[in-house]
Amino acid sequence: MTPRTDSRAPASSPTSHPARTPARTGASAGARPPARTRDAHADADAMAVTAFVLGLVGLLVMNLILGPIAVVLGTLALRRHTTRPGRARLGMALGLADLVVLACLVTADGTWSWSLT
Repeated sequence: MTPRTDSRAPASSPTSHPARTPARTGASAGARPPARTRDAHADADAMAVTAFVLGLVGLLVMNLILGPIAVVLGTLALRRHTTRPGRARLGMALGLADLVVLACLVTADGTWSWSLT
């Protein structure tokens, strides 16, 4: 006669030893570093790249909208300690350049957009 085993119990594998795997409840779960840290850096990096792209595109179209957005996103990326601070600063500089170009356009011919004529 063969011994009965409980089919609901997971089979033990040689790589997972029950004494080595800590329970992930209570105090031991609080000892882990938060997984959000990596996501926050990824978000800050995305903000830095977005600020750069919007600032660059804003030099050609929609200066009034894209310039301030690029400045704000670049500032937020720097405050969240992005791993791309140069890109965030460049996005802020391009956003400010968007506003300068807009001011020059308004001053030169009283328009809010580029004109080839």
